[in-house]
Amino acid sequence: MVDPTAFFDTQFRRQIAANEFALNPFEQAALPYLKGRVLDLGCGLGNLALEAGRRGCEVLAVDASPTAAERINREAAAGNMRVRAITADLGSYTIAGNYDTVVSIGLLMFFPRDKALRLLETLQARVGGDGCAIVNVLIEGTTYLDMFREGHYTLFGREELAQRFADWEICLCRHETFAAPGEKSKIFSTVIARKPLPSLQ
Repeated sequence: MVDPTAFFDTQFRRQIAANEFALNPFEQAALPYLKGRVLDLGCGLGNLALEAGRRGCEVLAVDASPTAAERINREAAAGNMRVRAITADLGSYTIAGNYDTVVSIGLLMFFPRDKALRLLETLQARVGGDGCAIVNVLIEGTTYLDMFREGHYTLFGREELAQRFADWEICLCRHETFAAPGEKSKIFSTVIARKPLPSLQ
């Protein structure tokens, strides 16, 4: 098993060289729910963050990869978009303020369970009233583990992510399986949920 940051930084360099910037299925599902101020935590190459910027959103994109942040800031400046990318340790990053949309695609599984759940709670807390959380994780049954460090990852239960949004309005909940190298597989759970407005009582 490898260091995840190095794993993805290498992948991002390859994708940039090959001009591979298509939105993945999870990012495509997120598009209709992006609005206002957007936090994209674990933004990767920034394909979704930049598309949100093109649609008029103000975006803060955060990732551990310097390659990703450089690419996003370069494209945002060229397109005169309100998109800013920063590099940070995602396990200790402090989220300041609330957002209309909080995105975490393919991030939470890279932490031990207690830290992954704390980060999920923090993400939920940073969604403003009537805003949306867009969360995607790997779940149990996944057999491709090459991008993880031993003991530093979490495979969520099949319905666990949805259950942790039980008090929210679930806009989308789905499971998808993708083939991976070595005849292995990656199984994802994606939840898009709208935060309930505070009670007037």
